[in-house]
Amino acid sequence: MKTGLTTLILPAGPAAADTAARTLHAGGLVAFPTETVYGLGADAANAAAIAHLYAAKGRPAFNPLIAHVADLEAARRIGRFDARAVLLAEAFWPGPLTLVVPKTGDCPVAELATAGLDTVAIRIPAHPVAQQILRAFGGAVVAPSANISGHVSPTLAAHVEHDLSGRIDLIVDGGPVEVGVESTIVGCFEAPMLLRPGGLARERIEAVLGEPLTRPPADVESDSSQPLAPGMLASHYAPRAQVRLNARNVAPGEALLAFGPERLPGCEMAASVMNLSVSGDLDEAAANLFGYLRSLDAKSPRGIAVMAIPEDGLGEAINDRLRRAAVAR
Repeated sequence: MKTGLTTLILPAGPAAADTAARTLHAGGLVAFPTETVYGLGADAANAAAIAHLYAAKGRPAFNPLIAHVADLEAARRIGRFDARAVLLAEAFWPGPLTLVVPKTGDCPVAELATAGLDTVAIRIPAHPVAQQILRAFGGAVVAPSANISGHVSPTLAAHVEHDLSGRIDLIVDGGPVEVGVESTIVGCFEAPMLLRPGGLARERIEAVLGEPLTRPPADVESDSSQPLAPGMLASHYAPRAQVRLNARNVAPGEALLAFGPERLPGCEMAASVMNLSVSGDLDEAAANLFGYLRSLDAKSPRGIAVMAIPEDGLGEAINDRLRRAAVAR
């Protein structure tokens, strides 16, 4: 891995998009905002650049990457879309949905990025800065979250700088992201499969498909098994402090990640308290999740107690991230 790089930080705009495109063409790494989280981009066709990306993140090489493209025409150059995939693409792209589809015969995405699978994960981001960069670059860009692998995902350019300054070439600062959790991933297999809950609720996808999404076998979602899609490792999105879920009280020295108006016993003695949404709004909670986890972790608490969060709507994605953050390490 390259070390000691000078990481340039530019405000979003045409000049930054042009610089990003040149950096990507040269094999460099560029962090930029999407509507979900900040992504760390590399040329999807450049295996050396992708190897550098894995090294910069400390990411396991068997964890596949999502190829980001500007439009459906570009997506069809790298993946084969059946009727269901087309239906979902037309309903939700651009947006926080990733589709896992079979590769085309001449798919330009490097094998390293697909982790040896015969499928490719594709997304068309809606964020105008991401779109500007993708159109300036003119090809597919693999872009996992722009953080050290396993750490809390970044929702601000400052989060990226904290984790990756000196490891990557460029950060394009487009301000805070809107959604705040990664994209939902659907495998377009014989039966459509929810591979990762995310920023698009399962119910909306099932309404378009007219059928329920299946779930992967339990043994797929483990560190010992090659994942079918990004973000499926059991321990992921983890702060340094141990996370305790469904907390009914706050222990001495713990920080509290709250949800809703309820006050837990012991919260007045908490190391720090942040509320994902006082009103209990799951969209607001999703947007705040990773930023609040980072802020609480920065206080170096003995642990982070997390209040119970409903499983409906975006709560499914929030709880998925929290369960992975809470896995013993």
